[in-house]
This record gives sequence, C-alpha cells and structure tokens, in this order.
Amino acid sequence: METIENLTIDRSKEPLKKEDFVSDQMVKWCPGCGGHAILAAVANVFPKIGYRKENFTLVSGIGCSSRFPYYVNTYGFHGIHGRAHAIATGVKIANPHLSVWITSGDGDSMAIGGNHFIHIIRRNVDVNILLFNNEIYGLTKGQYSPTTALGTVTKTSPYGTIEHPFNPGELIMGAQGTFFARVPDTNVKLMTDVMFEAAKHDGTSVVEILENCVIFADNVHCQITAKDVRDDNQVILENGKPMIFGKERNKGIRLNGTKLEVVTIGEKGITEKDLLVHDQYEKDPGVHLMLAKMSLPNYPVAMGVIRSAAFPTYDDLMEESIEKAKQTSSIRCVDDLLNSGDVIEI
Repeated sequence: METIENLTIDRSKEPLKKEDFVSDQMVKWCPGCGGHAILAAVANVFPKIGYRKENFTLVSGIGCSSRFPYYVNTYGFHGIHGRAHAIATGVKIANPHLSVWITSGDGDSMAIGGNHFIHIIRRNVDVNILLFNNEIYGLTKGQYSPTTALGTVTKTSPYGTIEHPFNPGELIMGAQGTFFARVPDTNVKLMTDVMFEAAKHDGTSVVEILENCVIFADNVHCQITAKDVRDDNQVILENGKPMIFGKERNKGIRLNGTKLEVVTIGEKGITEKDLLVHDQYEKDPGVHLMLAKMSLPNYPVAMGVIRSAAFPTYDDLMEESIEKAKQTSSIRCVDDLLNSGDVIEI
C-alpha cells in the first residue's frame, strides 16, 4: 500500500481503521445530503494516510459543511463564518506536527471568507481544503452563493441571479494555487483517492466536491453526475494517461493549437496518440487552467487531480526565516531585548 512520507507528522504505530475515526455525535445533515458521502471518504482516507489520530485536526467555518469537526473522532475547531482558513493557518504555523484539514462551503470560502481563501492559497500553507460546492447557501435556507449559475431562481434572486459565478478552479489558479482537484459526491472511491493525493501534496491542496443539496439545490449537478450521462459528461484525469471518456470510451481531449478540443477516436484518423496526456505535476498552469474551465455542453467536466505542482511552502520558508534570525540576531533572550537600544537614566 502506498504511504505518505512526512518527517514532521508522526505516523501511527498501529494500523488504524475507519471505525477509529467515527464520532459518537449524531450526524444532522439531511437524508440524501452529499455530506454523508464526503464523510465516508474522509473516514476511508484518514487511516490510509497513516498518521496518529491525534495528529489530525479539522477546522471549519459556518455552514452545513462546517459541522464536520463534530463528525470525525479527532481534534477539531469550529470557527466563525469565513475565518476557517485564517484559523487553520495559525494552527499549522504554531504546530507543524498536525495534518490540518479545512471543511468549508462555496459561500463560506468564496463570499465572506474570500480574502482568507485566496491568501492561504497564495501563501501555499501546507493544509488541505475540502470545498463543498452545492451552489447554494443551505444552512441559511436557500440564498444564492458565489457559485450559483447565472439566472438561477433562489430565495434571494426570485427573478434569477444577475451575478456571474466563480469557477473555483479558475479562482484557485489565479491565486497561484499549487494543487486543485475536482470530484463528485457520487463517487466515494474517487473522493478517497483524490483526498489521499491531496494529503501527499506539500502545500495548500483544494479539493472541490460537487455536492448535492437535496433541499435547496437538488440535482444542481445532475447533468454531470447522473448515471445515464456521467460517462459522457465527465473525464476522469489520470496522471501520465491520455484523456479518454465516454460510454464507449471512444472520446478524447486533444490540444488543437492553443485550445482544447473534443474528438472521437477512429474518426478523421484520430488515434489515442493524438490525445492530450495528463501531467498533473507540470508547473506551468496553462493547460491545468484550461482543464479546470471545461464545462458542459461543449466539454466534459474534468474530474480527479487537475494540478499538483511542487513549490516552496509558507511553513518551510517560515522555519528557514526563524532559523536565520536565530543565527544572526544579537538578541538571544528577553533580557537581551530589554537591555537593547538606547537607555535613558533619570
């Protein structure tokens, strides 16, 4: 089994099981909510990651997604609206020995928490963000969010929204994101695999989860996730492999000039060799951005790890800065500080 090598975070001496992370708290999400599947994926992946249970920390803001710390048997912090990323930054910097996970919704992260969201990504703090995107405010009963599609009728847009929505992947890469993945809440195995990849990444990872809200935005992602259309409307990316999709596995994505193009294998002389091969580790975000922006009806929606590029992390640079200051500073203790500078005798 593949393991995660991290010299900072302690590994469990005994193999952990899914049951070790199951909380004794009643899960209060609505029946059918996508949160249940996300919770199952987290319970699957935490034992696989292999850290001691005490080294996991969940941080959340406000929203249905933010109940998550209660539902996982490990350390957690339920913050205030939009501030999970700021809290998590402090947690990670203060204690690098923790594996920090943030659970947040599209409203919590990209509306009131938008500033903290883009800056934790820009800084590349070594945390993992699970972004629940149901394109609605669920906890506060159905207002439109920053990802609600243009024209959608909601309680706060009775004649349809007139705001252009964020594409989370585009926003993340614009903020110099080093890791971005997208998964549907209908595929627990893919969620588990992608979360494991996120945990392996050194830096800020963001996993956008297309989540269904059965009460206020039911079937909002159905054109992507429904069984009868998902094979044709999703392309699941695998590093080092050509981008193939479709019920017959006969469609693919190729790069035609500066644009992506959907092609059919076998037509017009197209073969697998003509297809774009996914490289999630490429540092240049150009193709990753194009993949993140693909949308229906012209393209399938890209799923899996889209970007996983290696860059220095805020944590490592902070440690280097502290060590440098220790070596060069004349101040070694509080007494040195108090007795430094000009002294005035009265």
